[in-house]
Amino acid sequence: MPHLHIAEFKEIDFPQSHEDISFNFMAKNAKHKDEILISVSVEGDDFFLLVKQEENKNLLKSDKLTRPASIHSVHKALLAYASLAKLNIISSNVPQKEKNEHLVQSTALKPISYFVDNFPNVSEIRIEVGFGSGRHLLHQAKENPEILFVGIEIHRASIEQVLKQISIQKLDNLLLLDYDARLFMELVPSNLVSKIYVHFPVPWDKKPHRRVISTSFIKESRRILKVEGKLELRTDSENYYAYSYETFINFNKTVLHINKNKDIAISSKYEDRWKKMEKNIYDVTMINEENSPTLSIDGTFDFDKPKLTFLELIELHGVTKKFEGGFIHFERVYELVDGVMLRISMGSFDRPEHLYVIVDTSSISYHPNLPLKSKSNLSAHKFLDGVFHG
Repeated sequence: MPHLHIAEFKEIDFPQSHEDISFNFMAKNAKHKDEILISVSVEGDDFFLLVKQEENKNLLKSDKLTRPASIHSVHKALLAYASLAKLNIISSNVPQKEKNEHLVQSTALKPISYFVDNFPNVSEIRIEVGFGSGRHLLHQAKENPEILFVGIEIHRASIEQVLKQISIQKLDNLLLLDYDARLFMELVPSNLVSKIYVHFPVPWDKKPHRRVISTSFIKESRRILKVEGKLELRTDSENYYAYSYETFINFNKTVLHINKNKDIAISSKYEDRWKKMEKNIYDVTMINEENSPTLSIDGTFDFDKPKLTFLELIELHGVTKKFEGGFIHFERVYELVDGVMLRISMGSFDRPEHLYVIVDTSSISYHPNLPLKSKSNLSAHKFLDGVFHG
């Protein structure tokens, strides 16, 4: 993650601009004075920079929750703030050079709003969840130019590697998304997708609730798949294979194909390594046989006027409130000049969304973006609105 190691953090006046970068406001952690967030806008990206102050180590870096689509925007914001505040930089991993020409040319990386506002209207889509090095995803896109591919990944280095290849290979049928795939599935129209690839997901043996394959993920996959569409799981983990098979087979009606050590057209470098080690590779393929109802999600993310005082809002720090089918967890609370900002996780238990909410004397709003419009998030929002009203 890009960061600056600085001798001492210094504040600037807000709001303030530097070239095409806007520094909007600052938020200070109400319980831990060593943490500060700085709201930044760069080339249409809105996100936070994070300041962590320690006795012998002060860091200025990007906030993981709101990281923008372009890592270059983070680089520009870090260097701009350092310049405005006249920070003494001890060390840095932020490049001073211009963005890679292939990253400049590529427009394949999309924000989640791109899919929310106008989901691509094409005859066939395939989705790969966690594409890693991108060898399989790039191969499939090149071999099937008439099909739109959507690759989902949260590892920044992998995303940039594939973006470069999209530019080099001149692929115009491949879009990338840095987002939680489990949430993304909830906004995909029904009966649209022909294949969903989940190749070598993280096993999460110690945290099984974080696994991609789950009852809810399979339900959403069945909804968005066309008739005869396939969900393909490929894993080297015997535990993940056994868990996934049991999860699939628990459905009242399902069609599964099981393969062991099946050869495919393209494999990752890790798969090649595992084969040399004579490690087993398991494939579980679910075939959808039914059409699903059209996706319909009604509701808004509007709030009523707040009733809790700022002091009562600050006391929500660390509080978890549950409702039928979901929860709200108030992770952190920040003080603003004229309000309070809360960092929350909300929604369903197995695929929560992490967000910031700003509360002032007259209004409440999500920042910098609204939650994904899903049934679970709308239910959580309604409950959250009630919390803010006592």
